[in-house]
Amino acid sequence: MKKLLIVFVQMMALIFAPELAFAQQQLITDPEIYEKDHFRTECKTADFGPDFISRFDINNDGIVDAVSNHGELTCDGVKGPACNNDGCPYNFYLQAKEGGYFMIATAQLYGYDFVKYFGNMVFLLKMHPRFCERTDAEPCEMRVRVRGGRFLTISKK
Repeated sequence: MKKLLIVFVQMMALIFAPELAFAQQQLITDPEIYEKDHFRTECKTADFGPDFISRFDINNDGIVDAVSNHGELTCDGVKGPACNNDGCPYNFYLQAKEGGYFMIATAQLYGYDFVKYFGNMVFLLKMHPRFCERTDAEPCEMRVRVRGGRFLTISKK
């Protein structure tokens, strides 16, 4: 009986661990300030292009969220220092109803479009073909929506 109880408790811990981690994440006041401050400590000179931060509602809840594009960073004269053949890092932030933001995803992308799909706004992510389990040269296109603080893949080609 005691062994069965221990197994049950362990299973519940595994089931609820992602929600607990999500709930304990620290809110930041503004992702633009947060990321720019970070790069100003990492680089002797950090310049940010006009599209470094984009602000729009990414999860269809009526609250403005944010996406950062590290390809728009010039660090010590090097544009997009973390960019490579897989694209550039993008960070996706949701704004909480109570105020503040939390990061929900980081992705290495060639870019994205935000498009209407069956009445909802979704991301059309453009990335390296290996992310669609392909070996050709055509970029992978993955359609994802944001629900409950998570990216849900709708389709990929």
